[in-house]
Amino acid sequence: MISKSILFNTVLKEQFSPEDRAAQGWIIILGFIFLTTACYFTSTASLRLVFPATALIAAVFLYLRHPILYIGFTWWICFLTPLITRLVDYRVGWDPTRQMLIAPYLVVFITIITFFKHLPSALRQGGLPFILAFIGVSYGLLVGLVYNQPLPVIRSFLDWLSPIIFAFHLFSNWRDYPSYRQHLQRIFVWCVFILGAYGVYQFVVAPEWDKYWLLQSKMFTSAGQPIPFGMRVWSTLHSPGPFGTVMQAGLLLLFTSSGPLIFPASAVGYLSFLLCQVRTSWAGWLLGIIMIFGAVKPQIQMRLITIILVMTICVVPLVTIEPLSKVITSRLETFSNLEKDGSFKDRSAAYDRNLSLALSNIVGNGFGNTWKVNEKTGQIEVVVIDSGILDMFFTLGWIGAIPYIGGLLLMLISVSKYTEGRFDSFLSAASAIGMSSCAQLIIYSGMLSIAGMIMWGFLAMAMAGHKYYQRPEIR
Repeated sequence: MISKSILFNTVLKEQFSPEDRAAQGWIIILGFIFLTTACYFTSTASLRLVFPATALIAAVFLYLRHPILYIGFTWWICFLTPLITRLVDYRVGWDPTRQMLIAPYLVVFITIITFFKHLPSALRQGGLPFILAFIGVSYGLLVGLVYNQPLPVIRSFLDWLSPIIFAFHLFSNWRDYPSYRQHLQRIFVWCVFILGAYGVYQFVVAPEWDKYWLLQSKMFTSAGQPIPFGMRVWSTLHSPGPFGTVMQAGLLLLFTSSGPLIFPASAVGYLSFLLCQVRTSWAGWLLGIIMIFGAVKPQIQMRLITIILVMTICVVPLVTIEPLSKVITSRLETFSNLEKDGSFKDRSAAYDRNLSLALSNIVGNGFGNTWKVNEKTGQIEVVVIDSGILDMFFTLGWIGAIPYIGGLLLMLISVSKYTEGRFDSFLSAASAIGMSSCAQLIIYSGMLSIAGMIMWGFLAMAMAGHKYYQRPEIR
């Protein structure tokens, strides 16, 4: 029986080689793209159900058969779903339920399998930070179910949990760190190029579907006016904040990548990054640059300086063109006069008003407290809290915030001690992205949704790289 089992497994491995599985994966991805395109031009409204369902089916196949392609598919679903949703809305009418936006959560949530599969050995493997964060999030879910309505609770739960389990999935595959590193670099180079190019197009042209979304969502108070040269760029994402976070990570990763796409990606990437006018992300990018320079060897520092000079030559002429120059310059000037800036004053007032209230919240309000049901429309709407710190204590209270923040601090302390970044520029960039994202929690809820995937995910990749280098027998 044993020999038959060994023979059967051998036959399976020979029948489905890694190349075969990769081909199967690409067939599934291309089939998903073809089906989405066909539905858009023939039965657009059906995409509101077909898109999330087929994305989940494709993701399950990739997760089981080709984990590397699953990672790329997940990121691109996160990057592109908001744009696809806007295109569908423009064609068949506004959907206040925003049900297509569930697709990224469905795709990411598959990694809950990894979490529970590796949970018994997670403590031995260094996964304590993820377990602590999971405990904090689970507590927030329980409290939310007691105090708040189910739909807002589930929506918030997905926002909080998805980054943690996805990051744990990346960490648990530390043995394949080199291939995951290469794949992430490739993903984010193309991300910067495609999202950056569309961002510039969005600013100059103001496509009809973006103007329609801006008006229907009533985001024109914070995302600009629905006219050419009047929008704050958000590209394929759903608002300037998440776009700024994604581009911050992508532009920092460009310093660790090579290839002919780097400089055109830098040109459109930096231009759209400036046009999104998200000062928090600008400051995060600068902090990330400082961290990378402090972590790598002098030889790599010289290479980075050369890259920065060439990128500056590519970007500066574009920035000086009117009306781009006026928009960017006026936003940069606010750094020198923050005490008169409306956004800064609003955030300061929010802290003065809410900090003591948040810190006195022992039990927490649970998930769903930052979402409310509109009594007139019956739809759930977000209540913006411009602070990750306040959000944590309002939502989780001290009981849930202690394990959640404890897990995050454990990661930060561990990652800050790593020395492998001196010869692995990706690891230093991943550490810088994760830590600079954490620094932004003071004025931005960057631990949620795609921003949280950036923060938790790159800290997890730094941990995976460290673990890989500590086990020379694996290499």
